[in-house]
Amino acid sequence: MRQVSETALATVDAPLRGRIAIVTGALGKLGPVWAEALAEAGATVVPVDLRDGDGVLCADVTDRAALDEARERVEAEHGTPHVLVNNAGVDQPPAAAATTYAVEDVPLEDFRRTLDVNLAGTFNAIQVFGSAMRDAGRGSIVNIGSLYASIAAEPRFYDHMDADPPFLKPAAYGASKAGVVNLTRYFARLWGPSGVRVNALSPGGVRGGQDPDFLRKYNERVPLGRMAEADDLVGPLLFLASDASRYVTGHELRVDGGFTA
Repeated sequence: MRQVSETALATVDAPLRGRIAIVTGALGKLGPVWAEALAEAGATVVPVDLRDGDGVLCADVTDRAALDEARERVEAEHGTPHVLVNNAGVDQPPAAAATTYAVEDVPLEDFRRTLDVNLAGTFNAIQVFGSAMRDAGRGSIVNIGSLYASIAAEPRFYDHMDADPPFLKPAAYGASKAGVVNLTRYFARLWGPSGVRVNALSPGGVRGGQDPDFLRKYNERVPLGRMAEADDLVGPLLFLASDASRYVTGHELRVDGGFTA
């Protein structure tokens, strides 16, 4: 029987020990999930966010100069990063929708803002931190996508809500995440020869305070019958970030309970 290599075994016990990991949007909904998972796997985690926080590098992903400054600080204090998790982004769940619009009335500036943060911001971060990995000849970039990168949002999930006009999941959100997935493929092909792997992790809906009617409708659509828990995302992230996926690049890993099956 073929023995398991030492390299493979190392992916089980603290697979990211000694590595430096950048997480953008570290103070958002999922940012702390990624940061904690990477730290528990042994990585030195450098959180980056628009807002100030304990140990957080303050930088807007739409601001190239701010990201350049953040990279200089990371390299001076820790060295060249090994892992980049591109998590920074904007979304609009129903509870955050101060104003709803009919689709023909959605302000173009709102649409552009979502693309600017979710897509152009990811591109900025890949340029800044990913190019350092390329120059070092190694690294793993994990771009956070969404199930809505692959399918359209279902309006009926929201039609029970008291809003006039009815709440619609913003069209720009899915469009931006689809762009992130294609950007993933672009850089996987471009930087594969340099030893940098680039993949996307696309979560389905994550449970967190949704109303009972929404939960019922959503869960009926999912083969596994429930929304994701934050812990469901940890294993897939560590797989993509570590050498466990050393022959995987240009891939979108959907963690959606079968929603897109």
